[in-house]
Amino acid sequence: MTKQIPFKLVVEKAEHYKADMARFLRDMIAIPSESCDEKRVVYRIKEEMEKVGFDKVEIDPMGNILGYIGHGPHLIAMDAHIDTVGVGNIKNWSFDPYQGMETEELIGGRGASDQEGGMASMVYAGKIIKDLGLEDQYTLLVTGTVQEEDCDGLCWQYIIEQSGIRPEFVVSTEPTDCQIYRGQRGRMEIRIDVQGVSCHGSAPERGDNAIFKMGPILNELQQLNMRLGNDDFLGKGTLTVSEIFFTSPSRCAVADSCAVSIDRRLTWGESWEGALEEIRALDSVKAAKATVSMYQYDRPSWTGLVYPTECYFPTWKVEEDHITVKTLSKAYQGLFQKDPVVDKWTFSTNGVSIMGRHGIPVIGFGPGKEPEAHAPNEKTWKDHLVTCAALYASIPLTYLSELKK
Repeated sequence: MTKQIPFKLVVEKAEHYKADMARFLRDMIAIPSESCDEKRVVYRIKEEMEKVGFDKVEIDPMGNILGYIGHGPHLIAMDAHIDTVGVGNIKNWSFDPYQGMETEELIGGRGASDQEGGMASMVYAGKIIKDLGLEDQYTLLVTGTVQEEDCDGLCWQYIIEQSGIRPEFVVSTEPTDCQIYRGQRGRMEIRIDVQGVSCHGSAPERGDNAIFKMGPILNELQQLNMRLGNDDFLGKGTLTVSEIFFTSPSRCAVADSCAVSIDRRLTWGESWEGALEEIRALDSVKAAKATVSMYQYDRPSWTGLVYPTECYFPTWKVEEDHITVKTLSKAYQGLFQKDPVVDKWTFSTNGVSIMGRHGIPVIGFGPGKEPEAHAPNEKTWKDHLVTCAALYASIPLTYLSELKK
């Protein structure tokens, strides 16, 4: 028989650990941890997991940290990527992004919302489970994953494909403003290359200017964006040109190559093959004899491991009546005596690999807000840390109850 959750005690415990979560989050923020440079923050997380009483803590060959609570047959995972983007123009910050800002309500710094706050709440959810004896016929796996900002989902490709770990479902703790998120658009990184012939800039007619050849392609890409597919829940597919490159012998010469990068967001029903083919079918692409390809990612992790993949990150969603949505909704209602908001992410998460590639259900609930991600003066809310820790501690037993219905 599944244990009953003492919801009031769970909330009280989460509130009791608010200061500990705030301190732990600020410690993580103070350690710069851009993609492929996460070693120091990984070891700081390991220290905290061991301190609060996780049953097993290990670092895998890629550098992901895996903390376990319990030994039951139902494996449930909760994930936070613990790498961050850079700080951008420091002049746009009103406080030091690595020393951070703290008020009675807020914690500021790079990674506060995206998404080391999720890690702080998960670790102390483990502490609450231990304090209240909420272990049962489940094993909880808490992951701090690497390289997500560089290549979302690569960490979980490795965990699933190489470590052979397949949870029954995964809770993503990416920022959701303490709402339940059940899907996201996919994405892919596309490159278009155009070749030309250089010559002296004083007589451009002697050459073939690759930048000019790219011009009509850019116009058609802008038009293509307007007619991409749409999904009632996830929204419209989009594309934008994010980078442009060229080669030329000098500023006094005709450019002999030009390339652009495209950030393509895929809605439900769109495929990577289709996204490439619709660009290849453009008249301007054919006229320029352009090459359209998908980027590859092969950057070494902080451990030196290389796990190459194509830059395709599949669309995913779970249905409104899925057991993961029911589980989080029931736990939320039990804790807070109100119904949660159910929505979706605008940006991309590790769910692209967990569910998009491997079909393992993903459900989202995290501290912080999406607009804080990658922005100057990034912040999160201390009350969010409390709310999320309480919910995370309640999810496993609620799931076991839902399984029996």
